Amino acid sequence: MIIVDKENFEAEVLKSDLPVIVDLWGPQCGPCLALMPSVEKLAEEYEGKIKFCKLNVAENRRLVISLKVMAVPTILFYKGGENVQRMSSDEVTLEAIKAGAQNLLQ
Repeated sequence: MIIVDKENFEAEVLKSDLPVIVDLWGPQCGPCLALMPSVEKLAEEYEGKIKFCKLNVAENRRLVISLKVMAVPTILFYKGGENVQRMSSDEVTLEAIKAGAQNLLQ
């Protein structure tokens, strides 16, 4: 997984040739930390097809505000530089992320 911040978000996410899934997490967020190993495993499964990135909300407040993210965990799905899907808080499950990943590949 690629760690993104305000410096590389545009290059890694918005200008990516591959679809991108961005995992927004916080160091104080229990559900975020519990989900992360599963998301990292998913990133390995989709290697070469979908780029997985993670964004620490505590270290990137301005970027998070510009993305209109109000809660964590939040997963953002990008295709062709456009945000095509978003899920947050209770919606974020491994199954939901897998379904979103499949949608990106269609």
